[in-house]
Amino acid sequence: MRMEKNNVNILTDTPSLANHFVAELRDISVHGDSLRFRRNLERLGELLAYEISKTLPYSSTTLQTPLAETQTQLLTEQPVLATILRAGLPLYQGMLNYFDKAYSTFVGAYRVEEENTQLQINMEYLASTNLHDKILILADPMLATGRSLVKSYQGMLRHGKPKQVHFAAAIAAPEGLAYVQEQVPEAYIWLGALDSHLNEKSYIIPGLGDAGDLAFGPKV
Repeated sequence: MRMEKNNVNILTDTPSLANHFVAELRDISVHGDSLRFRRNLERLGELLAYEISKTLPYSSTTLQTPLAETQTQLLTEQPVLATILRAGLPLYQGMLNYFDKAYSTFVGAYRVEEENTQLQINMEYLASTNLHDKILILADPMLATGRSLVKSYQGMLRHGKPKQVHFAAAIAAPEGLAYVQEQVPEAYIWLGALDSHLNEKSYIIPGLGDAGDLAFGPKV
């Protein structure tokens, strides 16, 4: 995986299994299988968690095997995992599979789409653990405009300011990436893929469709 400028890391910049997972997420011939879609988001979350884990603090630890003592490097602290309901749950679960001792934070935020009005983000739910001086990883599968991600993060700050912030997404648009970098310049950003642009409805192109609907069924 190539390290990008301004703390941006993109899995599919280097060919790997991440390309297969992202490809199936996009493929309309696979979209009828909600289980497969959720599992691919989960697997992508696992890969993103693994890459993020390389940047976290470790310390040398001695442990006893059945035959001898040995030295290894272990995390000095677990991050706090956060996600935006409902679409973020599979990506978050993949990260929780790897950071299995992490505490969690959940946000209910959604876009309000009405004709002839500017895109608005409503946030009506927030259940957070203490974030003061913690490492925060906020997962949301689609980084489109970036407004829901930034608003969710700003809402979390009521529960303490993290010492380190990571944002993780399966797919991002350049417009949303630029907005997040402007609003939260200290954040490290981890992406499955960076796409071309947003269309007139602020959907990512080529994107993959509505991640929440594909994972859990269409909203009414």
